[in-house]
Amino acid sequence: MWTSGRMSNAKNLFGLGVSLYFWGLMDLTTTVLSGSARPFTEGPEDNLSDKLHQRMKRSWVWNQFFVLEEYTGTDPLYVGKLHSDMDRGDGSIKYILSGEGAGIVFTIDDTTGDIHAIQRLDREERSQYTLRAQALDRRTGRPMEPESEFIIKIQDINDNEPKFLDGPYVASVPEMSPVGTSVIQVTATDADDPTYGNSARVVYSILQGQPYFSVDSRTGLIRTALMNMDREAKEYYEVIVQAKDMGGQLGGLAGTTTVNITLSDVNDNPPRFPQKHYQMSVLESAPVSSTVGRVVAKDLDEGINAEMKYSLVDGDGLDVFDINTDPNYQVGIITVRKPLSFESKKSYTLKVEGANPHLEMRFLNLGPFRDTTTVHISVEDVDEPPVFEPSFYFVEVPEDVEIGATIQIISAKDPDVTNNSIRYSIDRSSDPGRFFYVDITSGALMTARPLDREDVSWHNITVLAMELNNPSQVGSVSVTVKVLDVNDNAPEFARFYEAFVCENAKAGQLIQTVSAIDRDDPQEGQHFYYSLAPEAANNPNFTLRDNQGPVVRLQASWITRMEIAFVQKEMLKDNTAWILTRRSGFRQHEQNIFYLPILISDNGRPVLSSTGTLTVHVCSCDEGGMVMSCNAEAYVLPVSLSRGALIAILACIFVLLVLVLLILSMRRQRKQPYIIDEEENIHENIVRYDDEGGGEEDTEAFDIAAMWNPREAQLVVKNRQDMLPEIESLSRYVPQACIMDNNVHNYVLAKLYEADMDLWAPPFDSLQTYMFEGNGSVAESLSSLQSVTTDSDQSYDYLTDWGPRFKKLAEMYGATDSSGALW
Repeated sequence: MWTSGRMSNAKNLFGLGVSLYFWGLMDLTTTVLSGSARPFTEGPEDNLSDKLHQRMKRSWVWNQFFVLEEYTGTDPLYVGKLHSDMDRGDGSIKYILSGEGAGIVFTIDDTTGDIHAIQRLDREERSQYTLRAQALDRRTGRPMEPESEFIIKIQDINDNEPKFLDGPYVASVPEMSPVGTSVIQVTATDADDPTYGNSARVVYSILQGQPYFSVDSRTGLIRTALMNMDREAKEYYEVIVQAKDMGGQLGGLAGTTTVNITLSDVNDNPPRFPQKHYQMSVLESAPVSSTVGRVVAKDLDEGINAEMKYSLVDGDGLDVFDINTDPNYQVGIITVRKPLSFESKKSYTLKVEGANPHLEMRFLNLGPFRDTTTVHISVEDVDEPPVFEPSFYFVEVPEDVEIGATIQIISAKDPDVTNNSIRYSIDRSSDPGRFFYVDITSGALMTARPLDREDVSWHNITVLAMELNNPSQVGSVSVTVKVLDVNDNAPEFARFYEAFVCENAKAGQLIQTVSAIDRDDPQEGQHFYYSLAPEAANNPNFTLRDNQGPVVRLQASWITRMEIAFVQKEMLKDNTAWILTRRSGFRQHEQNIFYLPILISDNGRPVLSSTGTLTVHVCSCDEGGMVMSCNAEAYVLPVSLSRGALIAILACIFVLLVLVLLILSMRRQRKQPYIIDEEENIHENIVRYDDEGGGEEDTEAFDIAAMWNPREAQLVVKNRQDMLPEIESLSRYVPQACIMDNNVHNYVLAKLYEADMDLWAPPFDSLQTYMFEGNGSVAESLSSLQSVTTDSDQSYDYLTDWGPRFKKLAEMYGATDSSGALW
């Protein structure tokens, strides 16, 4: 099989250097073609020896077609022709096409083998198609030749302009940069075939931005083209770059992009003070670190290049004032460093310097990058409050100091020239207990109440000093009073002690360790002495051993071995006492509780003591000394029960429980429920709908038959035995003068009598509540027979006063409470 294309295509192919096919008879045993042709064998298969010696007819197939993209004609675009050597032109051969785009993009005339493109081809979407062709016998469908594969390549035309995919661009370059400094590189992409002609060959040029910048026509690199570009003169530049294909020739397609270039700042401008002299004033009462004024040096640069550092370089107030730099606004803030006094010095002169801390060496010739200014500060006189000397007082006073004793003299003076008289007082918020008093003229601080270190050990009070002629001028000073300890509290037990002694305890056995506490805090430390109270000194049952406490204080610089051993022995003592048994053979049934008074003394001056009582219980214990029982009654009970006796007791209890359950079950079965005729009107049952009884399910509280024959209610009294009554019958509160229907009245009285007589009846007597309604009741009649004709003529506000029982009724008639809200 061989293929052919149009002559126009063939010419193009020759121009591309592609070898065309040729076919004919060739007497070759082996033929090798490079890439574009392949041999096919025609005819039936013979054995290998016949193929090697027989002269065969071979056909050579050119397996590539070339088609231009973007065909805009109305007719299908002719691509090429397939032809088989076996095709005699009689239509017996059928050509079929398969592969990429077969039937959709490309079609074939099955008789002639002509291939056409039926869709517009775009090389940028797809550059080639691989298809397969085969010749079949039209009558039998048998392949006449093996399937042949070929390629249709799409030839490019210049139909795509260059595009800047990353544009627009943003770039920056330092100001004052030398000519040729690189700024940014822009890149344009052309979708056309770079291997075919000049369709994708791009050339760059600047349409806007000259003479400040230039662009490399081949690489797209933008550089500075003008020297000494100053950011302070012009900061932003908009450069338009063009990319044109076809090597920039006429007829090429072009695309543009915008490059926004910013000149970044460099430190090329020194700071300058707009004023060479500043005049400021400050009150002499201005506190330390308060602001006096601000100075500022202007710098045309920005950011780090405009940062400023201010300092005081000269003047007579270097030790009185200070200057700090505000990092946000780059201003110098002059503050007070020491307290001022108008009486001492009335004015100061300062020389302030402002300098750039970040310098660039290549611009030092533009300097100096610092400037100075002079600041005159005037101190203004004010009426100052009194000043205390010293500014803080610390006083130590014993807690037994007498009331009215002077513990400190507080002194203050007026710093002004007038030197006004001073009056002293105590800020009562600092002394809410009013423990102290200060003399109004002399400033003598005295005690006004007894002091107790154990309650309040420290007092922090504030003493005020006020000018007599100007009460608004008040000074203050803190006075800290430490209350020293005096031995005024006797030691006592640390807690309530309760000891247990076994009946089989031996003499000398430890039964309790006691300790004491003392609210006092002596300088030499706590030390307690324990002994039995005088009335128990000769106690025959118990004795006490005092463990003493660590009170040794060595004064000499040389310590002997004996002294060291003594110290170690003393350190083992722990300020406690042991309670020991003096005898054995305690008997619980003879005496089960002993009360042992213990005398506790401290080491203070004077010595204080108190008596505490230790309660000792005599208990029965096991052989290991574990307490079993401390009750004397335990002796009349058996120590233990055998397993058989325990089982017998449990069996008896079980039998009793069964009998009780049986009796209760029989009593419930004997209870006869009230029988209601099924033919009666059940819906006329009167039940109660509150939470006092069984609610609407309780229909056994009355007999509906009695409503039809009230006389039976007087003869039949039924006892309820399911529950005990919780409240008394309400019938005694019902007025006897109630005017009711006779039948209903008799029925209600019968039911009330039944409820009163039945001791097991629960409060289910719902009919009792209805006795409070109607004539003679507090609520009077609720009947609508005597009501007015319209609701608008009647006010129902009184329903709100009847309580929760009539809440629903008040809501139905729209009654409101006193607050105006619907009830």
